Amino acid sequence: MLTAGPEDDGGNEVGESSGAYIVRIPFGPRDKYIRKELLWPYIQEFVDGALTHILNMSKALGEQIGGGQPVWPYVIHGHYADAGDSAALLSGALNVPMKGEELSLDAAELVITSTRQEIDEQWGLYDGFDVKLERVLRARARRGVNCHGRYMPRMVVIPPGMDFSSVVVQEEAPEVDGELATLISSVDDSSPKAIPAIWSEVMRFLTNPHKPMILALSRPDPKKNITTLLKAFGECRPLRELANLTLIMGNRDDIDGMTGGNASVLTTMLKMIDKYDLYGLVAYPKHHRQADVPEIYRLAAKTKGVFINPALVEPFGLTLIEAAAHGLPMVATKNGGPVDIHRALNNGLLVDPHDQQAIADALLKLVSEKNLWSDCRNNGWKNIHLFSWPEHCRTYLTRVAACRMRHPQWQTDTPEDEIAAEESSLNDSLKDVQDMSLRLSIDGDKPSLNGSLDYSAAAAGNPTVSDQVQRVLNKIKKPEPGPVVSEGGKHEVVVSKHPMLRRRRRLIVIALDCYDSNGVPEKKMIQIVQDIMKVVRSDSLFAKVAGLALSTAMSLTETTEFLTSSKIQVKEFDALICSSGGEVYYPGTYTEEGAPSKKIKNRAIPIALHTFVKDRSKVKRVDDLRQKLRMRGLRCHIMYCRNSTRLQIIPLLASRAQALRYLFVRWRLNVADMFVILGENGDTDYEEMISGAHKTVILKDVVTKGSEDLLRTTDLRDDIVPKNSPLIAYLSGNATASDIAGVLKQVSKASGRM
Repeated sequence: MLTAGPEDDGGNEVGESSGAYIVRIPFGPRDKYIRKELLWPYIQEFVDGALTHILNMSKALGEQIGGGQPVWPYVIHGHYADAGDSAALLSGALNVPMKGEELSLDAAELVITSTRQEIDEQWGLYDGFDVKLERVLRARARRGVNCHGRYMPRMVVIPPGMDFSSVVVQEEAPEVDGELATLISSVDDSSPKAIPAIWSEVMRFLTNPHKPMILALSRPDPKKNITTLLKAFGECRPLRELANLTLIMGNRDDIDGMTGGNASVLTTMLKMIDKYDLYGLVAYPKHHRQADVPEIYRLAAKTKGVFINPALVEPFGLTLIEAAAHGLPMVATKNGGPVDIHRALNNGLLVDPHDQQAIADALLKLVSEKNLWSDCRNNGWKNIHLFSWPEHCRTYLTRVAACRMRHPQWQTDTPEDEIAAEESSLNDSLKDVQDMSLRLSIDGDKPSLNGSLDYSAAAAGNPTVSDQVQRVLNKIKKPEPGPVVSEGGKHEVVVSKHPMLRRRRRLIVIALDCYDSNGVPEKKMIQIVQDIMKVVRSDSLFAKVAGLALSTAMSLTETTEFLTSSKIQVKEFDALICSSGGEVYYPGTYTEEGAPSKKIKNRAIPIALHTFVKDRSKVKRVDDLRQKLRMRGLRCHIMYCRNSTRLQIIPLLASRAQALRYLFVRWRLNVADMFVILGENGDTDYEEMISGAHKTVILKDVVTKGSEDLLRTTDLRDDIVPKNSPLIAYLSGNATASDIAGVLKQVSKASGRM
């Protein structure tokens, strides 16, 4: 996409990039290179950096073409595991559809594969996808039948696109054989007519280079099945008499210096050539350049040869496309991508790669039947456009355009005096969180990603389902807009149209999971909260510019009761992140006279479900529960919390870590300006809170028991959490307010020197 097209030379304003750009987001260690597999601890830091870039671009584009409103991404594409994970987090933070490849099945609305065989035979191996269930759910959805909340991402086949601009098509002509004879004879008589050097390198192996060439091009890997091809060629006398075999198997200097598998294949090849006395019939050059590959195809086509891919399984088969573009019919394995290629091009034969006789028969048929050979070549040329880069882009964009467009539904830059009080109320703060759908519903309909759930369809169902729906609706029914009434019956007055977060430059997030064996907050948590509040009020670095947020697994009611019982006013906090990130509230938006917990509760929409764990010794780990739910098409975020006393289920893309990104997107308070205070242990979402662009302070000996042992069977924290990051600082649990202020300043300065 970054290659300039010929139209750019005519003064096209788009420029050499054709509207596409590569933007590099710094993350992870700056002083050393680490390979891709070790980047996992820094993925969340990348996400925060990418989010900053996206928000800046959305604002800039909004000023230029959006009438002052942000221009959001249409889609986020995640490619492979770590990129898929990043795309899922960005999709949740921005409420933008995600397209995935291979992984990130839960968050993806659309999953792209290269072949139909991937869907039919490979995807069933993943614990997040069931081929049969996906087909059943898709069929039910098309008929308008209840799916009972189950969901599988749509699988679409979009083959890779190729650039054919450098391919020289050789039209069939009677003099082709004569031309080839002239070119070949020039190798020996030093004719001034030049031929490609790679032709000479190949033909020096062959006694009669005029014969049709059977061409195989692959690595010397056992999975490529070259030895079976050699055996089929060596044991079929008619094939040996009619054709030569050319094996292009990478580059080599000394077989003894190659890896075990490759060396074994090459050694076996040489032994088989000797066994079947194939000298003069098989070419196997040691070296070739990438630029030589088109010339190799061209030589095979001039001899009216055949390209073969006998791999045991071929994920796609780009070489088959290249060969077809150069006019070569194909013989290919029936396992994998060649099936789709053959269906589109109809330019050859498919064989069982384990059947040596079938391979020999297919090759003999193509090289001996000239009419069949010509038909296959012409079919390949006629249909090759289906695998072109423009066709790939058209198909991709068509699929993307069919997705439901969604984006954040607020106007971030609307002037304060133009916003009605009810539009910026506490109730409105939940509307956007609700977009991060749990993807399961009592009535079975997949909720709209553009708004609230619609239960009207379920009301027409059977009485049992309707009763269940009504019970849920009674609990989650959204109250009508109107004034908040206190216990005394007086109307409360909204005193601030916007949460103070809009004016904050820093945010200190208290995310300590200090609970006793019953899941009740411990007293030491109160002292730490009070010390942090003292820092925010008195320290010059944080006073007036820093806000406070409490991030907890408790519900809103439990959180407010905890604070009021500790003589801490709820309005001291700019945000309350409750139910493990399933709920976000702005208590400072309202007056706090009377019973603030009840008033806030009256304005709240609960979107998280809770259940108590009765016997901790019998509960399943998060990984096991998630697998069982995923295989049934139920997508959600599961976690154990509050000292393993509760199992919490919240929307798929909701979490305490994602709530910080939500605040960034909603109020433009950069995650990099947030300070997250944690213990050494915590709920099963604890690891997600450590890494990222925010500064992290870990208090030692504060949280003695967490829930991490119920996360998975093995301890993989070192693979997920960065070790010696300048963004992370440690502090003793008995630290004073001044100690806390000091470590906050320390981690702020250290991160600035990265």
